[in-house]
Amino acid sequence: MGDVFKFLNLPRDPGAKFEAEFRRSKFIEIYAPLPKSDAADQAGRCLSCGNPYCEWECPVHNYIPNWLKLVQEGKLFEAAEMSHKTNSLPEICGRVCPQDRLCEGACTLNQGGFGAVTIGSVEKYITDEAFKQGWRPDMSQVVKTDKQVAIIGAGPAGLAAADILVRNGVKPVVFDRYEEIGGLLTFGIPEFKLEKEVIRTRRAIMEDMGVEFRLNTEIGRDVDFDTLLKDYDAVFMGMGAYQYLKGGFPGENLPGVIEALPFLVNNIRQRMDTLPEGEAHLSMAGKQVVVLGGGDTAMDCNRTSIRQGAAKVTCAYRRDEANMPGSKREVQNAKEEGVEFLWNRQPVEIVQRGNKLGVKLVTTQLGEPDAKGRRTPVVVAGSEEIIECDHVIVAFGFQVQPESWFAKHGISTDERGRTVARERQTYKHQTSNPKVFAGGDQVRGADLVVRAVFEGRQAAEGMLAYLGVW
Repeated sequence: MGDVFKFLNLPRDPGAKFEAEFRRSKFIEIYAPLPKSDAADQAGRCLSCGNPYCEWECPVHNYIPNWLKLVQEGKLFEAAEMSHKTNSLPEICGRVCPQDRLCEGACTLNQGGFGAVTIGSVEKYITDEAFKQGWRPDMSQVVKTDKQVAIIGAGPAGLAAADILVRNGVKPVVFDRYEEIGGLLTFGIPEFKLEKEVIRTRRAIMEDMGVEFRLNTEIGRDVDFDTLLKDYDAVFMGMGAYQYLKGGFPGENLPGVIEALPFLVNNIRQRMDTLPEGEAHLSMAGKQVVVLGGGDTAMDCNRTSIRQGAAKVTCAYRRDEANMPGSKREVQNAKEEGVEFLWNRQPVEIVQRGNKLGVKLVTTQLGEPDAKGRRTPVVVAGSEEIIECDHVIVAFGFQVQPESWFAKHGISTDERGRTVARERQTYKHQTSNPKVFAGGDQVRGADLVVRAVFEGRQAAEGMLAYLGVW
């Protein structure tokens, strides 16, 4: 049979996963790296489908079968080069993408019940190992121009835009209000999913390529937007979606109720020893915690609280498990680590109960589909219950908040505050101000890292055309 039927003899292998008892007290990635032989074996399971569904389901359309074959053949540097042709942050996407809903979910082996090729683990292996062995992006053929672009936001969209620009001879200068690059990759995603050394390595690589970072610098506070328009040939906005969504029920402003993102940022900054002076560490040690929400941010809050030593963590979500928006992998990891889930529970109020909080929940049943096709939760009469806790962490998602200087500079937004910057126009992702481009969460609202990477790259292509470089 040979390698053609390798999938019959070799099971799916995402890499060794640390036991829950060990990892629930550790802020480290829970999956060990794939050894070289295991990465080659997993890559060899690929069927090299004539119509690679994995590639089409990937938002950046990675050449997945191509670099899997290169890994199988031991051609690591060629695989790294191929991987970077479509993705500016492959080692990060390999860690944080919901592969079960994207490439691996579409894998033919998965459809056949054999277990998908562990595409994410191999993608992570390629770049991690290539960097260790000295591979670097080839900049030898780059012809530098006299053009400079200001990039606002060092998150995935901004980094991806900078990557494409610098590879085409345009100088990117990236401004970010935080003290390290990455945006929510660094300050929103906990280390058990993405260790921060990965971001620091990517920063060093990009600086060697010619990308300049100006950190601890907020546009509108430290530098005027007018200055960027005057000093640069174009501006890219990738500020992301940081404004949290409220549930709209009483008690959300009570002491002890915490927003998800400030909680996660606070914990990561405390671990990085960069908490602003006077800001206390938000620790759930010994506390009873209720997390409201069903996405990956809610899972991050659940699992962070566990690692901080919470006495109990309960996650309440208004739909059933099958309809949770978060990655199934993350839900499973949270369960293993001790998080208790209450499905079909909708919060209607948070009340004070002495020195405790009480979360009023009602039971729901799924009714008819809404405008997006998702079945709407319908409240079951007489089903109210109260869950007592010390802290409530609200994780309902995030939205874009337009900047105060948008109107002055003619930058249009839609009814949800998202910057209008369409891909399909003369210059991709150009805003209503011709010199300004935008992409990622800034344009589409809170979404996946890999989609932000794609739009950052597309916007860079739009800027290159606008600047006459292409």
